[in-house]
Amino acid sequence: MLREINGRPLVVCVYEAVRSSPLLDDVIIATDSDEILDACRKHSCSVRMTSEKHRSGTERIHEVSQSVDADVYINVQGDEPMIRADHIAKLVELMKKSSEIPVGTLKTPSGRDDIANPNAVKVVSDFNGRSLYFSRSTIPFDRDRSQPGYFKHLGIYGYRKRALDLFVSLPESSLERAERLEQLRFLENGIPIYVAETPFDSIGVDTEEDFARVEKVLRQN
Repeated sequence: MLREINGRPLVVCVYEAVRSSPLLDDVIIATDSDEILDACRKHSCSVRMTSEKHRSGTERIHEVSQSVDADVYINVQGDEPMIRADHIAKLVELMKKSSEIPVGTLKTPSGRDDIANPNAVKVVSDFNGRSLYFSRSTIPFDRDRSQPGYFKHLGIYGYRKRALDLFVSLPESSLERAERLEQLRFLENGIPIYVAETPFDSIGVDTEEDFARVEKVLRQN
């Protein structure tokens, strides 16, 4: 999070990318790190310290929701510097479709390199946009070489407060533990996650190779 690109820590790059959206009332960095806190303050980012006991970003967002009222909470993971205003607009549009949507997220067509990459999470959904499953494995499995469409999940979520409250009241689920994907706690407990499609890809920084790709793109921009 503190590795620098063009003189700015990665987490600050994410913050500035999210701030490019005109649809958000506020943007807050939630962290449990003194180093990140200091770096964010140095770059004039809105930041607050949260508990070090949280095991996922969703739990951390829930803590923020206890003191910040909102119709929808947008969670952009701190390793997503390629997030753009178009992503946020598409997610807000999805959440506005119905107040009954508890959780929303985004997908984009998978590039060839992402299909078998366990760091690129795949998602399958039904005809109504409701997710069926998220996995680090290649899903669906193309048994008969029918060339199905593969979709990569992007690290951005929209939550309603009731969904956050319910999430933290539930124990870690078996699928969540196996895949290390927190959104599976919702699905395993019957809480729907709706998925909107965007043509704009993003690069989550999980490896040195990811950082190099992101750094190249951001330096060019």
